[in-house]
Amino acid sequence: MTNKMQTPDYIFESSWEVCNKVGGIYTVLSTRAKTLQETFNDRIIFVGPDFWQNKENPLFIEDKALYAEWKKQASIEGLQVRTGRWNIPGQPLVILVDFQPFFAQKNQIYADMWNDFQIDSLHAYGDYDEASMFSYASAKVVESFYRFCLTENTNVVYQAHEWMTGMGALYLQKAVPEIATIFTTHATSIGRSIAGNNKPLYDYLFAYNGDQMAYELNIQSKHSVEKQTAHFVDCFTTVSDITARECAELLDKPADVVLMNGFENDFVPVGSSYTAKRKKARQLKLRLANCLLGEEFKDDETLIIGTSGRYEFKNKGINVFLEALNRLNRDKNLKKKVLAFVNVPSWVGDPREDLLERLNSKEVFTTPLSCPLITHWLHNMTHDQVLDMLKYLGMGNNPDDKVKVIFVPCYLDGFDGIVNKHYYDVVLCEDLTVYPSYYEPWGYTPLESVAFKVPTITTDLAGFGLWANTLKNNGKYSELEDGVKVIHRSDYNYSEVADAIRDTIVEFSGKSDAEVKKIRKNAASVAEKALWKHFIQYYYEAYDIALRKAQKRNA
Repeated sequence: MTNKMQTPDYIFESSWEVCNKVGGIYTVLSTRAKTLQETFNDRIIFVGPDFWQNKENPLFIEDKALYAEWKKQASIEGLQVRTGRWNIPGQPLVILVDFQPFFAQKNQIYADMWNDFQIDSLHAYGDYDEASMFSYASAKVVESFYRFCLTENTNVVYQAHEWMTGMGALYLQKAVPEIATIFTTHATSIGRSIAGNNKPLYDYLFAYNGDQMAYELNIQSKHSVEKQTAHFVDCFTTVSDITARECAELLDKPADVVLMNGFENDFVPVGSSYTAKRKKARQLKLRLANCLLGEEFKDDETLIIGTSGRYEFKNKGINVFLEALNRLNRDKNLKKKVLAFVNVPSWVGDPREDLLERLNSKEVFTTPLSCPLITHWLHNMTHDQVLDMLKYLGMGNNPDDKVKVIFVPCYLDGFDGIVNKHYYDVVLCEDLTVYPSYYEPWGYTPLESVAFKVPTITTDLAGFGLWANTLKNNGKYSELEDGVKVIHRSDYNYSEVADAIRDTIVEFSGKSDAEVKKIRKNAASVAEKALWKHFIQYYYEAYDIALRKAQKRNA
């Protein structure tokens, strides 16, 4: 055997988020697709769930002629699939599979998984069945495609993302041992559960038993499929050094390769287009604040800051962000007014008609609306964590408050009824973003921020924050001047983190225009180092490991 790296002829990637925009994994796959498509030229095929059988999916461009002969065979085998392209840069090939028919075989599938790989599905509930049937269906699709379209001399890699697709990787390893399998966990289910249940994760990581905690937190089946897949596949990977430590402790399996999450910046505007979009977005945010708060905010005297992401109040650090804003409001050294936006989708109801009426007028308002904290009504106004904490802190956007907080509780998809702009057309208006995560395997939101030249504050409990620190090359933490301020965070230093966020915002508020310009330039420089063209090499390492293992198995 030569030492030359083994590369696949075909790559299949299975994920719940193929043509299905849910969270960060969608960003991983959709931004990386173009880089791999340029190299493999339609020999990378994504497999996703077909949720849109009778409706138009804006992310999927169907091509009924694509692999028409194989689809006839697949239909004979009981596989209901649609072929086409993913409507993203690179437009890679996609197979969407209807997994519903496999529910009839569920008990037998689970029995086989127990007998072959000791996966315990007895305690399954919630989304476990749905995910498992999709996982199994995806594997059957790839098995069928391999048998019909390829040969045993074709180097094939199957990459499964998250516990939801682990079963399929294991099925293929047994049914088609010629296929090399890779399993990528983007966050361990048990680690996220420990953190989400307010248990200290990091100080006691060495002492936790993953199986015992899964039993205690009632996620035995998800943990079981994740752990067994990690142990049995040809190559086990995760997305950051911090999650790799988690895997070693909670899954009893160190990652073979860390596949850091890269980025494409082809949708970031440049030059005069960037300047115009930023100016327009700032005008929109300042106008929104005037209509909601009844106070005029001058552009050069206002700091616009924000946080965004999934509504995981503790894990994403939304709680410590609000605490920092409360302390900032009392800080005498703050040089500018602060408009802080919490862009986090909640159980949103209707856009506020009173706010919309004001936005549609030309008037400059001097009185606030009732409840001047939120842009849309919620179904649970009296039981929302952001609103509850603001009330607890006594932050009501009073006229004499230097810090005003506005909660935008919806997806910024351009059709929310108030902002009516896409998230990427809004984030670039901010002066500073804050993502003080407690549990964050990677952290796309701070990476997206710096890509748009907006400096960010994050923590060393986020994979991105840890990576940003490595750019310093001197063992020190990344600072505001570098474009990314990384704060040390542990299980017990909540108050210190809030102080550090407050102090960083105060420091930023006193920077000159020239200093801010330099910080923004450095932020963009950090983002450039995280482009897929730099990080894709780790995928080739994983392909090599998996292919060599598969070849050894079949020797």
